[in-house]
Amino acid sequence: MPQRLIQGIHEFRREDFGQHEALFRDLAERGQRPLALFIACSDSRVMPAMLTRAKPGDLFMVRNVGNLVPAPDGVVSPGSTAAAIEFAVQVLGVKDVVVCGHSGCGAMQALLDGVPSQATMGHLARWLEVAAPVREVLERHYGHLTEAAARVNAAAEENVLHGLATLQRYSAVAERLAQGRLRLHAWFLKIESAELFGFDPAQRQFVPLAGGHGATAIFGLGSGSPAGD
Repeated sequence: MPQRLIQGIHEFRREDFGQHEALFRDLAERGQRPLALFIACSDSRVMPAMLTRAKPGDLFMVRNVGNLVPAPDGVVSPGSTAAAIEFAVQVLGVKDVVVCGHSGCGAMQALLDGVPSQATMGHLARWLEVAAPVREVLERHYGHLTEAAARVNAAAEENVLHGLATLQRYSAVAERLAQGRLRLHAWFLKIESAELFGFDPAQRQFVPLAGGHGATAIFGLGSGSPAGD
């Protein structure tokens, strides 16, 4: 274990825990009541709690390679991500679900270009097939993008929209959306500037998240939104 991480544990206990001791005690005694389900990429550069200044108990986190949302009845096993969606919506009763993609996503690059080694990375190749429709959208609507980074970012944005469309196939999500008890948000993080963008269905593009703006809508593939710039 890297010494820096061990040191961080000691510093947290010594410097930070006391400021939140009452909060941790309340969470332990009363259980969690998260504000939102946050589906993000496993990428180590993506730090949802830091970006949102969330406190312990605020976010029910799901992190996987590529922030993918598997279909509840798809060919690829939905696995723990689907279980987390059901638990967050049906048991914890979250009011908001955020699917957050990011620039320079290695999963999206592998989706477009193929995984480095099919022989040793078969699990990754099968998992990325969850986002196969995104690859098809890139081929149909983004042929004008010739620069590799722009194509990856466009795929990352479309993947977020695909995730929100897929979420609607979960019965509990669809039911709560119809009742007005749940909101879906598509976010995109520009890593180099730490800027967050939310998809605005009226403008059909990702716009800066500022001044309390939070795009909330139900939308599917082929939005034609520009690669996050």
